[in-house]
This record gives sequence, structure tokens and C-alpha cells, in this order.
Amino acid sequence: MNIDFIKGVIVPIFTPINENEKIDEKKLRKQVEYVIEGGVHGILAYGSNGEFFGLEDDEIESGLKIIVDQTAGRIPVYMGIGSITTRKAVRLAKIGREAGAAGISVLQPMFIHPSDEELYDYFAEIAEAVPDFPVILYNNPGRTGYQIKASVVMKLCSSCTNIVGIKDSSGDMNMTAELIRQAKCYPFKVLGGKDTLILGAMVYGAAGCVATTANIFPELVVSIYDHCVSKNYEAARKEQEKLAPIRLAMDKASFPVGTKDLANIMGLNAGPPYKPNKSGTEEVLAAMRKAVEEAGLKMKNA
Repeated sequence: MNIDFIKGVIVPIFTPINENEKIDEKKLRKQVEYVIEGGVHGILAYGSNGEFFGLEDDEIESGLKIIVDQTAGRIPVYMGIGSITTRKAVRLAKIGREAGAAGISVLQPMFIHPSDEELYDYFAEIAEAVPDFPVILYNNPGRTGYQIKASVVMKLCSSCTNIVGIKDSSGDMNMTAELIRQAKCYPFKVLGGKDTLILGAMVYGAAGCVATTANIFPELVVSIYDHCVSKNYEAARKEQEKLAPIRLAMDKASFPVGTKDLANIMGLNAGPPYKPNKSGTEEVLAAMRKAVEEAGLKMKNA
């Protein structure tokens, strides 16, 4: 399986909705164009910041088709899956494949706390249900309460040929580095999952990153990646230092509202979050504005 396309800056695109919590197709198409023009290398539909939890299966399918259609093959489109049960995850994986995604990103089950054996079976059954279709694991212990252990990851990539990567959002560089080290003997890509640690992940050997700030500042995020590829780490550090305070300011909002809040502040018209989340308070929004101002950033086409 050719996995050369899994690299670079992949943006977990936000899902613009109207007051009735239905996908706003016009805004979604516009956002696809914005991030492609900004130089991203891939789009992830329904990542955490795409609010996967707010959509029904038919909405996931229709929204993915819109993104795939608007992208028109220019960059790969991945579909995120966040599910507790194997049955639902398999159903969504098949939807993603049939709707034209280039691969899927699968979060470990939330709320429950499976054993290593149960977690292995979860991912293996999903992979077996969509043979010859790339599956990227998504490690996010901050939201699920537990890690996908490196030993489980290695067992999966050694036994399931279409499990070909992982997005590591642990924020633990020991974990990221160990995944990269152990996966060297497999066709397997490690992607950084923390916008504040793109440089660190790339220095260790990550293939790229999944960065929510690329929704708003795609050119800045891409510049960090490009400088790392060119081994100009000092230039990458300077760009990372611009980005980090903005991402940290976003954390003042309730998760994952910060992405839409910042997008709205900067003129991208992302719309509201899914309830029960609400847009941030004026104090939270002011902190984001200040971080952007101190970084000297402006929207390309605000």
C-alpha cells in the first residue's frame, strides 16, 4: 500500500453549521478553498475540532462528500471516527471509504476504558472491515482518559497491513519519539497532534502534523513544516513561537470551541458550536485577539 501521501500539514477542518445545527455547505466549501490556498497537505473531516460528536451518520456522509467534491483531488481528505462501539466505528469506516476519503483516523473509544487486548481488537476489526484502505490511529489520552500504548500500536501495525499511521495528541514527546523509533521497520507514519509541538515532533522524525490552527493560519503552520523539511530549525522555531501562544489562548474556551471562536474573530464566519457548547466569553475572546496581535498576524482574506 502506497502511503507516501500521508505527510505534511493536515487540517482538522471545522464544521460550519447554521442556527439549526445543520451543515452550512457554502461556508464549508469556502473553508476548504481557504485552507488549500493556504498550502495545507491534507484535510481531516470530523476530527475533534470538527465536532464529530455533533453529527448523525447521514450528516457525516453528506458533509464528507461536500469536502471531497470541493477538494477535487488536489489534496487527500481523511475522515475522523470517534465511537465507543466497534459496530458503529465499522459502519462509519465503510461510509468514509464509500464517500471517497483517502483514509480514516480512528480515535480510541471514549468513556469506557478497554484493556490492551480489547483495544487491539477494536482497531483490528475496523481495519479488517475496510481492507486496502488506510487507517490512522488517533491517540488522545487527554479526551479519552488513557493512552494507546506503543506496544499495542506496534502489534497493530505488524499484523494489520492497512493500519499505517498514528496521530499522537498525547503531548508527551517521549511517547511521540518512541512511536517514531519503534515504527521505523514498518510502513507507518507518525503525525504530531499538538500545535504547540509541531517543531518537536518534526525534529524527532514525524511525517507531519494534524493542526487545528491551520484552519485560521494555514500559511504559518505550513511554514513550520516546510522549514523543518529544509532542516532550517531556527526559522521553524521562530514560527512555532508565534503560533504557540495563540493555540494556548484557544484553550481558555471550552473544548473544542476555541477553533470556531478564533475563526469567527478572524473573519472566517465558522458559525456556532454544537450545543451544549457555547462561544467563549468576551474575556476569552479578548485573550485570543491579544495573542494574535502580539504574533503580528492578520488574515489573508479576512
